[in-house]
Amino acid sequence: MKRKYGANDQIRIAIIGCGGIGRHHYRQFERLRGQCQIVAACDVYQKHLDEFRTMTGRPEIEPYTDYRRMLERTDIDAVVVATPDHWHAKMTVDACEAGKHVLCEKPAMHNIAEGLAMVHAAREHKRIVAIGLQQRSGEHFKEAIEIVRSGRLGKITTVHCWNVGNETPNGIGNPPDGDPPAGLDWDFWLGPAPKRPYNPNRCIYHFRWFWDYAGGKVADWGVHLIDIALWAMGEHNPTEACAYGGKLALNDNRETPDTVDCIWKFKDWTLLYTHRAGSDYPLYGRGYGTMFFGTNGSLYVDRGGLEVHPDKERIPAYKRGGSAQSEPFAENFLAAIREGVPLAVDVLTGVRSTIVPLLGNIAYRVGRSICWDAQRAQILGDREASALLARNWRAPWGIPKRYIKPIG
Repeated sequence: MKRKYGANDQIRIAIIGCGGIGRHHYRQFERLRGQCQIVAACDVYQKHLDEFRTMTGRPEIEPYTDYRRMLERTDIDAVVVATPDHWHAKMTVDACEAGKHVLCEKPAMHNIAEGLAMVHAAREHKRIVAIGLQQRSGEHFKEAIEIVRSGRLGKITTVHCWNVGNETPNGIGNPPDGDPPAGLDWDFWLGPAPKRPYNPNRCIYHFRWFWDYAGGKVADWGVHLIDIALWAMGEHNPTEACAYGGKLALNDNRETPDTVDCIWKFKDWTLLYTHRAGSDYPLYGRGYGTMFFGTNGSLYVDRGGLEVHPDKERIPAYKRGGSAQSEPFAENFLAAIREGVPLAVDVLTGVRSTIVPLLGNIAYRVGRSICWDAQRAQILGDREASALLARNWRAPWGIPKRYIKPIG
C-alpha cells in the first residue's frame, strides 16, 4: 500500500554502502533534513560503517552489516544504493520487493539483463526508482539540451564524449592477493560475483577496473557523458557498436582497458567515447566532457558550464557557467516520493543510458562490431557477445527470472 505523506512527514531513508559515495548522499539529504531523515546505514566493511557514524555524529542512525535485515523494517521509506556496481540490481530488486523506493547510484547495473530486471521490478511493485545521473538536474545542462534541440547548431552529425588522464607508468599497481582487512566480510562483498581471492585492487574504489564488478571507465564515468548525449539527441537505442583499445599504457593488474575508443551508430548520427589513462593531453582543450558537432556550430558541456562555438560565424558564440546538480537531484527524488513529480532520471531512463556503454564494453571484449535489437534486448547473430548480456549469479544472490524481459 502506498504511503501518503503529510506536509510535516519526513521521508525515512537508509543508506546501503557507507564509503565515499554513500557519505556524499548523506550530505545531500542532510541539507534537506526538514523533508527527510537518515535512520539506518549498512556496510559489509565495519571500518566504513564506523567512520560513517562518526562523520554524521548521529548515534541514532542504526547500523547494519546485512542489508536484508534493514529492508525488513517497515518504518523505512527509501534506500540509497551506493555499493559497487555488481550489487546495484540485486539490492534494487530486493528493495522494491520490500516496498521501498530506491535511489541507485550509476551505472544502473553491472550487465544488461540486470537493468531489465530493475525496470520490471520497479513497475511490478510500483516503486519510485531513480538512477544517480545527477547532471540532468543541473540548469546549465538543461540549457545545453535546449540549444541542441532548438536547431541553432544545425544538424548534429557527431557527439563525442571523453575522459583523459595520465596514470603512467604503474596505475593502480600490482598488489598481491592476501587476507581481507579486519572487519570486511569479503564473501558478502563479492555477493553475486564469482568467488575470488581478496586483492586490495578488487575492493575499495578500484573495483571499477575489474569485469566481475564493473565496466571500467566507459561505464563508470562515460555513462554520465553518454547520458547527456542521449538526452539531447532524444535517442537511446543504437543499432551497432564497436570498440577497440586495450591495456596499452599501464603496468597494473586492472582488467578493463586503459585506452579505448567506442563508437555507436544511430539512425543519422554517431556517438563516440574516448578514454585514455596514458596521456592527459586534452581533447578540444578539456580533460573530459560532451561535445555536439553541428553544421552551424558546436556545443561543449561539462559540470563547469557550457560553450557554443560558431562554425563559419553562422551563430553567435555563447558561454554559461555551471550549476548545482547533486542537491536538486536529491530534492527531486524526495518530491517524486512525496508529490509524484517526475524523476529527473527514472529507472527506465537510467537503464537505457547504461545499456549504451555496456554495449561498447561487450564490443570491446569480443573484438568486433555488434548489432543491437533493443525491442528484443538481443545482440544479433553473435553467441559470444550475447553471453555477456547477463552473468551467472553466485548463490544465493540471483535475480528472479520473471523480471528479465525486454523493456523496449
